[in-house]
Amino acid sequence: MKAVGFTRYLPITDPASLLDIELPRPEATGHDILVAVKAVAVNPVDTKVRAPKDKVEASPRVIGYDAAGIVAAVGADVTLFKVGDEVYYAGDITRPGTNQEFHLVDERIVGRKPKSLSFAEAAALPLTTITAYESFFDRLRIDRNGADAGKSILIIGGAGGVGSIGIQLAKRAGLLVITTASRPETIAWVKELGADHVVNHREPLAQQVKALGHQQVDYVAIFNDMRHWPDAVELIRPQGAIVTIDDTHHPMPMDKMKTKAASLHWELMFTRAMFKTPDMIEQHRLLSLVADEIDAGRLRSTLAHVLAPINASNMREAHRLVETGAAKGKVVIEGF
Repeated sequence: MKAVGFTRYLPITDPASLLDIELPRPEATGHDILVAVKAVAVNPVDTKVRAPKDKVEASPRVIGYDAAGIVAAVGADVTLFKVGDEVYYAGDITRPGTNQEFHLVDERIVGRKPKSLSFAEAAALPLTTITAYESFFDRLRIDRNGADAGKSILIIGGAGGVGSIGIQLAKRAGLLVITTASRPETIAWVKELGADHVVNHREPLAQQVKALGHQQVDYVAIFNDMRHWPDAVELIRPQGAIVTIDDTHHPMPMDKMKTKAASLHWELMFTRAMFKTPDMIEQHRLLSLVADEIDAGRLRSTLAHVLAPINASNMREAHRLVETGAAKGKVVIEGF
């Protein structure tokens, strides 16, 4: 089967950073389903895993953490899907990735593909949707059904993949959404997705948010990097909560967090699959719930760029777009 992989960790400008390869078709056993992959998306985690380092793989490594496709085979223990079902999912970072024609994935982290979306539109959603959903409803304990309506959230990184679906989920829960963007096209994008206010992440955030009339916010979601930590701490209300998805190399002083009795939460959407947690099926449930919301017209895909077909050349271009921050929303590659 066709796949895109690599053996050396090289800059994306190097043609050998991602290569067209051939691999044996895997077989489904246990709780695994075998998916005929129709579209994949590229996320910052893809570029981080592939980032240059002094290491050489003995055999080609395949990455990729978003896919939409059709179930081609099922393991003996599978109960949630059957051959022919259309699905979407983000996979497991500890297993081979989605950048291959046929991919094995545990059924418990797979959702029913939204009927109203193309495979490309669906592939744009899983990783970022799981991340935003778990950040808000599992980590921050925001009530998904509106009990926290009227509360405020600052989403830092609103135009990215996680922020783009996060804005929609927050608005669906009834929150007032303040988010960040700096370019005219990204400002227009986040407003189109439902943001109530937009502030420039290239300028001090706390001052801008306060100028909007919000001296404090109930929640902060840091969906890009931790350089905005001081602003997040300044703006969070006493007993409020901050969630972040970023690895931090910046100082994170906690004295004001202690004074405010504010809480900090980490989100990693791979945790449930990595550790086979007892509740890993929650990712199946949340993806299927979001599919229902999309088919009802209450949420939309965050697809912004499509490349075709799925090959090394287009994969390198997708990685370049994500690495340089040149893309809003999600970058998807479709069709082997």
